[in-house]
Amino acid sequence: MIASLRGTVLDISLTGAVIEVGGVGMAFQATPTTLAGLRVGEEGTVHTELVVREDALTLFGFADADERQCFRVLLGAKGVGAKLALAILAVHTPDALRRAIASQDVAALKRVPGLGPKGAQRVIIDVGDKLGPLTGQDLAAERPQAPAETGEEANPDVVAALVQLGWNEATARQAVGAVESGAQEQGEALSVPELLRASLRWLGGGHRG
Repeated sequence: MIASLRGTVLDISLTGAVIEVGGVGMAFQATPTTLAGLRVGEEGTVHTELVVREDALTLFGFADADERQCFRVLLGAKGVGAKLALAILAVHTPDALRRAIASQDVAALKRVPGLGPKGAQRVIIDVGDKLGPLTGQDLAAERPQAPAETGEEANPDVVAALVQLGWNEATARQAVGAVESGAQEQGEALSVPELLRASLRWLGGGHRG
């Protein structure tokens, strides 16, 4: 079993990255939170989980062991596959997920694309207290408000990634525009993974187009 990767980061995309280990490039899928912590050309470390299916072997990477453990627990919930488990962790940090499940907050879980009311209730029942106590490492930031009209197009790559995750295009553009507007006001320049992560947080806060 591949439990972790450490080596030079060769490539970062919107949904995954490649880390060179012993001369071999290891590709993995990851949440925006994990990808935002990696830099091409620098050394990176991720905790990993290999998901085996009849037609594929897919490696998933996580920023820390807690996020990976949450992924494992989510896979044990009925109807939750690897793609949906990763989408849940893209929208909710581990501690935010713990709070949502402990308070039976169906509305919070429904913010995950592909997870409807029945699916959210099933996750709450199946996961229960298996995620353990809060860790206090929830870094969710305050979401910016919807942006004023600037005439500038929202980052198309990030919009496309959000659409692939299940959001409609109008909502995706609103989220990316809000985050970009907030970053510009603060004089910040966000990388594409950081912009995707922040947009998911904005959407996870309940903002909808």
